[in-house]
Amino acid sequence: MSYSTESLQGCAFLAFPEMAERLREELEGRFGLATPPQPQEGSPHASFEPNRTNWYGDLLYCPSFPQTADAVTEIPYWARTVLLRPFHARFDSIGDAAKALQGIQRNWASYQYQGWRRAEYIQEKLPFLSTKTRTFPFEFPTTPMGIFTLLDSNTMLASAATSSDLPLGKIEFREDHKNPPSRAYLKLQESLTLAHHFFHVPFPQEGQRCFDAGACPGGWTWVLRELGADVFAVDRTELVPKLMNDRHVTFRMHDAFTLTPQELGAFDWVVSDVICYPERLLPWIRSWVDSGLTHNMICTIKLQGTVDWRQLAQFTELPNSRVVHLNYNKHELTFLWSRGTSLRSE
Repeated sequence: MSYSTESLQGCAFLAFPEMAERLREELEGRFGLATPPQPQEGSPHASFEPNRTNWYGDLLYCPSFPQTADAVTEIPYWARTVLLRPFHARFDSIGDAAKALQGIQRNWASYQYQGWRRAEYIQEKLPFLSTKTRTFPFEFPTTPMGIFTLLDSNTMLASAATSSDLPLGKIEFREDHKNPPSRAYLKLQESLTLAHHFFHVPFPQEGQRCFDAGACPGGWTWVLRELGADVFAVDRTELVPKLMNDRHVTFRMHDAFTLTPQELGAFDWVVSDVICYPERLLPWIRSWVDSGLTHNMICTIKLQGTVDWRQLAQFTELPNSRVVHLNYNKHELTFLWSRGTSLRSE
């Protein structure tokens, strides 16, 4: 055996694809940490320095970020996973690299930004890790997921502790190109999977009642109906004909945000993918939470211009809530909230 490891300060953040600049802006605006721009494609790869903030592909190592940060509320939204306890390892051979990782825990995912074939050989010596697309609905894995990346042929940056149990923190579903009215359905599938994982609530099901605010053309309503739930859909424009003719879908042509919880009654789930900015969305969410008339909410938070981080923090001040960036989001975030027990059991 010929390898050595050295614990590092701070954390490392793996940005969502094409979101590295958003991550950098968040670290500066929300956390007050100066970070360098991501090098342009084709630029020389940075050499590793344990006391310097630097990019390694889409992975940003930030030694000044506190390791005591709460992995729920105090990590960047634009990071799909965070290396919470990074370490630096030196090794002589592929076998030594694999032994160094296996000596810590079972599951490791490889993030590579330099096209190292050597990294693939290391991954092959580790326990098998499926990277196939998922079929919705699915259960999150229950075992810790580490990440490693090669810095050169004999050194790597890694962490056994990460903020996600998914390989590289990414959910990717097998797409249905025929039935959904829009690709927005993937956002709700991902959101429901995360809500199920975070809050241990069942997926929507037969006998439950769901409110889809701003539903047109019907991508989110389609997901809820595929799970068996009844849907009350509201928008200024009708849904696709198949959903309009579904006897388990009740449609009302209206501005969904002007309808109060007291007017509409109780729902197991309230969901919204409407174009709505934080200053209008937050009071609407609070009206539903305070009413006691729903047990679960999923809402897209649309962003524009400079992000008001204090305003976003008010969303996570609601008990049992999360704000996340989805793999299927673009320049937006998603609010998740659950009261707890399903209305069906009451």
